[in-house]
Amino acid sequence: MKKEETPIGVFEALRATPTPVRYLLGGVLVNQLGAFVQTFLVLYLTFRGMSVAAAGLTLVAYSAGSIFGTMLGAEFTQRFGPRATIVTAMAGSAPLVAAISWLSGPGMLWPLLVVVGLAGLFTQAYRPAAAVMLSDLMPDRYQVMAFSMMRIALNMGAALAPLIAAGLILVDWDLLFWIDGGTALVYALLAFVLLPRKTTPEGAGDEDGQDSSAGAATAAAEAPAAGGEPAGPAGPAGPAASGYAAMLRDRKYLSYLAAVLLGSLTYAQGHIALPLELAASDYPTSFYSTVLTVSSVVLITCELKITAYLSRLPKHVRVITGHLVEAVGLAVYALSSRSGAFTIAGAVLVVAGIMIAAPSMFAHPATFPSTVKARYIGTMQAVGGAAGALAPLFGVYAWSRLGSGFWVLCGVVTAVAGLLALAGVRRPPEPVAVTDPEPDSAGKPEVVGGAS
Repeated sequence: MKKEETPIGVFEALRATPTPVRYLLGGVLVNQLGAFVQTFLVLYLTFRGMSVAAAGLTLVAYSAGSIFGTMLGAEFTQRFGPRATIVTAMAGSAPLVAAISWLSGPGMLWPLLVVVGLAGLFTQAYRPAAAVMLSDLMPDRYQVMAFSMMRIALNMGAALAPLIAAGLILVDWDLLFWIDGGTALVYALLAFVLLPRKTTPEGAGDEDGQDSSAGAATAAAEAPAAGGEPAGPAGPAGPAASGYAAMLRDRKYLSYLAAVLLGSLTYAQGHIALPLELAASDYPTSFYSTVLTVSSVVLITCELKITAYLSRLPKHVRVITGHLVEAVGLAVYALSSRSGAFTIAGAVLVVAGIMIAAPSMFAHPATFPSTVKARYIGTMQAVGGAAGALAPLFGVYAWSRLGSGFWVLCGVVTAVAGLLALAGVRRPPEPVAVTDPEPDSAGKPEVVGGAS
C-alpha cells in the first residue's frame, strides 16, 4: 500500500472510527478509571497494618503476573480471538481484585500474593487482545491515530483515577478494590454484548487482497503488513514456538524491543526519580502534582492533533525525532535544583517527545500479519511491563549515586533507544520498477524510471 500523501485530520479520523472501536475505547477508559491496584496497593496494605517489605512483595507479585499476563493474553488472542480474550480476562480479573480487601488481614500474606499475582495476570491479559482488535477494525490509513486514541483513553483514565480514589478513600479504603473489580466486570459485559466476534474486515489482507491469516508459513513470512510496512520474519499460525522462534531471528524487531525496554525504563523515571529530585531540592509536594497535571493536560489535549499533523512524515522520522526530543527533556531535569521552570520545561519536552514517537511505536507490532500479530504485540507489552517492574530499582539506585547527573544519563539512554527504534522500524528503500526500454518515434530507446 502506498503512503498517503495528504495529512490526516483529527475529525476525519474520528468520523472514520468504526462503532465497535468506539465501544472498545470506551471500555478501555471505563476499566482504567477504576484501575487502583497498582497505584494504591502498597499504601492500602500498610494502612491495614502490613509491613512495608511485605506490601512491596505484593507489588512484585502483581508486576510479575502482569508480565506473564500479556504473554498469555497474546497467546489466547492468537488462538481464540480478541473478544473471547477480553471477556475472559476482565471477568476473571473482577473477583480477584475485589478479593484483595478480604485477604489483607494478618496471616494472609501467601494467599494474598497468589491472588494479587493472578489479578495482575488477568488484568493485563486483555491488552494484547484490545490492540489486535483495534488494528483489525480500524482502516489502514488511521492505524497510528487509532493507537493514539487508545493511549489517550488510558491516560485519561490514569489521570482521573487518583481523583476518584481520593474520594473513595474518605469513605472506605475497601471501595478501591470493590470498584476496581466492578469496572472490570462492566468492561467484560460491554465486550460480550458490543464487541464483534470476528474482527478481520472483509477483504482485509495483503496488497493483493488476499487474507493474511491464511495460515501458510510463506504467507506469514512474506506478506506485507497492514499499513504497507514490511513484516519481517514471521511464523505460521500453528505452533506458538514457531512464531516466537521467527521473532527471535528478526533482528529489526529485536532492535525495536530493545528500544521499548530502554525507553520505558527512562520514561518511568519521571514518576520514580523526579519526586526524589524535587524533594532533595526542597520543593513542596504540591509542585510535583503541578508537574504531573501539566504533563497530563498537554498529553490528553494535544496528542491526537500532533499525531495527525505528523502523519505526513515517515514512521522512522517520527520515532527518532520523538526520542531525541524526550532525551532533551530528561536532560533538562538536571537543572531542576536551579528553578522550577526547568522542571516544567523538561516535563513539556518529555511529553512532546512521547506524543511524537509513542503512537507509531505502539502501532508498529500491529503491522505484522494476523498469523503472528498478537504474539508480536504481547511481546512488546511484556517488555514494557518488565521495564516498568525494573524501573524503580534502576532509578533509585542510579539517582542515589549520580544525583542530577542521572538525568543526563537518562537522556543518553533515551537517545540510544531512539537509534534502536530507528533501526527497528525503518523500511528498506522500495525498488524502482524498470521496464524494458522501447524505441521512441526517433528510433532511440526510451528510459523509464528517470534514472540519471
